[in-house]
Amino acid sequence: MGAKTIVTEVDPRKALEAHMDGHRVMDMTEAAEAGDVFISATGNREVMRAEHFERMADGAVLANSGHFDVEIDIDALEEMAAEITHPKEGVTRYHMPDGRRLNLLAAGRLVNLTGPYSQGHPAEVMDTTFAMMFVAAYDMLVDDPGLDPGLYGIPDRLDREVAARKLETLGLSTEDLTESQQAYYEEWEHPDSSF
Repeated sequence: MGAKTIVTEVDPRKALEAHMDGHRVMDMTEAAEAGDVFISATGNREVMRAEHFERMADGAVLANSGHFDVEIDIDALEEMAAEITHPKEGVTRYHMPDGRRLNLLAAGRLVNLTGPYSQGHPAEVMDTTFAMMFVAAYDMLVDDPGLDPGLYGIPDRLDREVAARKLETLGLSTEDLTESQQAYYEEWEHPDSSF
């Protein structure tokens, strides 16, 4: 849509992936000076902090789409502000002593779930989520009832099964491996293979 996007990341692999996908990659301190709209999606806390708010431009928009209301340090934002107003439903404006205004959406809560115009997760996300829950529960109860209580990762085969069914419902298909491709693939996957 023409946006110039910046990704900040703590995982070097994800940062490299973002770079390869065409995003600019930098730390949050540098991004705070360059951005106009800031959306956290990390699942961690205090991703946007006082040192970042100090660098943001007048009119910057802040939103959280990652995790509860801890990703944006709202306490720091409130302490820094000379005045706090609500120019419209779902927008909290923090007036900084130097005249800048920072606009927080949905009170720092999940913007796609709690804002006044939020519509939640799209059906395309929810149907695959519920399908994964069902397939995992079925696998656990029917195919592997001897599991000890605990936390388990979703097996790759189940993840692939749900993805394949979703593609099928969309009328999309994937390529099948030839015998030689399958053999080559398995050779690379084999844990005993030496290079």
